[in-house]
Amino acid sequence: MMIELQNITKTYRLGNIEVPALQSIDLHIKENEYLAVMGPSGSGKSTLMNILGCLDTPTGGAHYFDGERVSELSDDSLAEIRNRKIGFVFQTFNLLPRADATTNVALPMIYSGIPPEERRRIAAEALTQVGLGNRLDHRPNELSGGQRQRVAIARALVNRPSIILADEPTGNLDSKTGEEIMQLFREIHDQGNTIILVTHEEYIADHASRVVRLLDGHIESDHLNSRH
Repeated sequence: MMIELQNITKTYRLGNIEVPALQSIDLHIKENEYLAVMGPSGSGKSTLMNILGCLDTPTGGAHYFDGERVSELSDDSLAEIRNRKIGFVFQTFNLLPRADATTNVALPMIYSGIPPEERRRIAAEALTQVGLGNRLDHRPNELSGGQRQRVAIARALVNRPSIILADEPTGNLDSKTGEEIMQLFREIHDQGNTIILVTHEEYIADHASRVVRLLDGHIESDHLNSRH
């Protein structure tokens, strides 16, 4: 088992009011699964994603990552997991506007102690893998939305993580470009990565082999996708 959530709760405090974001979440994610997390706005999707990515801690319950209980790990160990084992892809790309594609993709490797020339070589390989081998020195404002998301995906891949966490990765793209990005995720999954995708679009969730639906902080359903 790669990720295991047992009776996870998450409550936010707003002044004197407690707002439950997640309640009694039990979720098991195996290696090389392709999972879509769906639900309306406010259902707890982003909170769940942040916990799965070790970006946030639950209020209650147990979170295991590769057999280790996350709450017992040091800050350094958690940073290592986030940098080496998980690649993050966001709706807004989160690219440095003044840096070229290669520099943006090389960023996660700075913390790995890899020499600059080696970082650029690996970044160029990752950009070629996502179809941007001819855009290595282009800045974000010289790229289309789909190309920017490909840069972000290349950046998520450079440390060879086992898991890709993608939060609404097609949210800022038109449907045709979104389909191209989803095809790229399919190829990444076929190469052995576990993919966890947050989306509110049914046609995006159709690409996953398993769909978990959240409602009001609970898991409403968890089923295999009949289209696969």
